[in-house]
This record gives sequence, C-alpha cells and structure tokens, in this order.
Amino acid sequence: MFRLLLALPLAACTVAVPELPAFMEAEIETGTEGRCHGRDITPAVIETVREQIREPGDGPARYRTIARQRILHERREVLFETLCPPEFTPAFVETLQRALVTRGFHPGPVTGELDRVTRDAVQAFQRSSGGPDSPVLSLASAQRLGIRALSPDQLEVMNRR
Repeated sequence: MFRLLLALPLAACTVAVPELPAFMEAEIETGTEGRCHGRDITPAVIETVREQIREPGDGPARYRTIARQRILHERREVLFETLCPPEFTPAFVETLQRALVTRGFHPGPVTGELDRVTRDAVQAFQRSSGGPDSPVLSLASAQRLGIRALSPDQLEVMNRR
C-alpha cells in the first residue's frame, strides 16, 4: 500500500510528450549526439525548348516544331538540422505561432497545436527566407524567428561582425 501511494504522486508529475502529426515523425530522424534532422526533396528543374525546323522540299515553306527537354538541376534530397520532437510542446508551438503571426505568415489564431495552418506558415516562412521548402521547422529558421537560442559558436561569429 505504501508503494501505491508513492506511485500516484509520481504519475501525476510525468511530462507528456506532445503528439506530432504522423508525417512529421516520418520526416524527423534522430542522429548522432542526439541531434535531429529533417528531410526535404528539392524537385528537378526541367527546361523545355521548342525549335522550328523547315521541312525539306519545293514549294511553300513548311515547318515542324520539335520540343526538347533538358534537366537544369537534378532532384536531390536535402537534410537539415531541426528540433527534436520532445521540444514541440504546446508552449513552444504557441511561441512559434506568435512569431509567424508577427511576421505575417500565420493568419492565427494561436492555439498551441501544430496544425495544417501552422505547418503551411512554417513552410512559407522557410521558403521566403532561403530555408528548406518543408513544413518541418529547421533549427536555422527557429533561430531566425528568435525562438531558439544561438549556439556559442554562432554567437561568437555574430560578435565578430
């Protein structure tokens, strides 16, 4: 009976890990040293060139159109550092939403839920600021938003400027 009484107060103190949407769990991998990485795939850029070629023969000129495609940039997979899933608490997501509202990327309301509107806002912010084209928040984007501390190395570089 004594053990049961101790277990009840401890059970109330456990911190629940927030649930991430299933697609985000699949896109965030925990790597070495406890760092997490998101995965993004940049699409290939293909250019279509059309050319008019004159048909051989006498009489009025006749042309045919030939279309060719060439790949300007190959499709590639991009890995970027992100926050690990336990950090996506409702309080952190509220802070993220407020930062995105302030910059005009999130229409609101601030709910603390990592919903589709928030993920779309994250993707729009990252796309506009040169980050990954992904709804997974990169560590660099969190730092640009001012919601994640800079590392000592980053602070040192900033202080040199």
